[in-house]
Order: sequence, then structure tokens, then C-alpha cells
Amino acid sequence: MLKKWLLAIASVLVIGTAFAGVDVNKADQAALDSVRGIGPTMSKAILEERKKGNFKDWNDLQTRVKGIGDKSSEKFSQAGLTVNGASKPGVKPAKQEPAVASAQVKAGSTKK
Repeated sequence: MLKKWLLAIASVLVIGTAFAGVDVNKADQAALDSVRGIGPTMSKAILEERKKGNFKDWNDLQTRVKGIGDKSSEKFSQAGLTVNGASKPGVKPAKQEPAVASAQVKAGSTKK
């Protein structure tokens, strides 16, 4: 019974993490690097610019960080990057279903 409870808790954590975005104003370098398309150079540029003050919105991010234009910001938003918790207007974040499905498979695999 304890194993089932622990597995249920772990599944909830995995599912919650799968849907969590990476907020550009709160993330450290490792979290920024985890966003598809953002590498060490871009994450360092974001962090350096953020030292001057948090980003107000997507336009502010694009204006202040060299190399982030409309297309790249759309890709970053789809990959889970947010500014103040918001995806880029007009861009839907990619669905994270594979992680959820994986958690559900793991949860079902322990039945005896």
C-alpha cells in the first residue's frame, strides 16, 4: 500500500513538472538551458540582461536580448518559456503529453 501511495505522489510530481513553464524572470541558467533552443550563450545573455531588471513582457525580452526575435521567441514559448508566467500572445505552448503518458504507464506497471 505504501508503494502505491509513493508512486501516486511521484506521478503527480512528474505530471506537475511536465506542465510547468520556465519563467525567464525566475529561472537559473540550468532551467533556461533546459528550454529547447536556448543554449549556454543565450541563457547567459538573458541572465546578464535580467540583472538590469526583470523583463516586463515578451516585447521587452526581445528588445533587450540580442538574438531573440519573433520566430525564436515563438519557438521558446512553444517549448515552455514564459515571461511573468505568460506564454507569448498568440502562441500555444506545445503539449507535454509524452511525459504524462510515461507517468501513467509507470503508475500502471506496478500492479500485481
